[in-house]
Amino acid sequence: MSDQEKNNEWDSLWQEYTKSLENWKSLFEQIQNASNEMQSKFNEVWEKATVESSNETMKLFGENWQKAMTDAGMNSFKEFSENWQKALNDSNMSTFKQFVENWQKSLSTSGLEQMNAYGEMMKKFTETWGSMWPKSK
Repeated sequence: MSDQEKNNEWDSLWQEYTKSLENWKSLFEQIQNASNEMQSKFNEVWEKATVESSNETMKLFGENWQKAMTDAGMNSFKEFSENWQKALNDSNMSTFKQFVENWQKSLSTSGLEQMNAYGEMMKKFTETWGSMWPKSK
């Protein structure tokens, strides 16, 4: 193989790699944007729920959400459960805000595994919400 052919092969490979990297970056940005949007809406729902719901309703919701995650095999959320119980026991707005902040921090610390866990947790949140407050037809 001539030097020119080797250079062309290298250039082609580099262009393919660069294109793949650009695709990855674009998808990563889309995931970040979708996650930020979802988290923003979750925060709005959470704030509204803590202001307009009784402690009993919040406790029932938390128990149902926790059960849904456990049923789905998400036993890795022991810390979530402990923080949730603390938030319920203290039952004030600042404790709930601290719970959400700590939870978001822990979910954003370790890459793809955490992203999958976060997605599954939010899915269970949605399912629990839907089961407690079904849409009227």
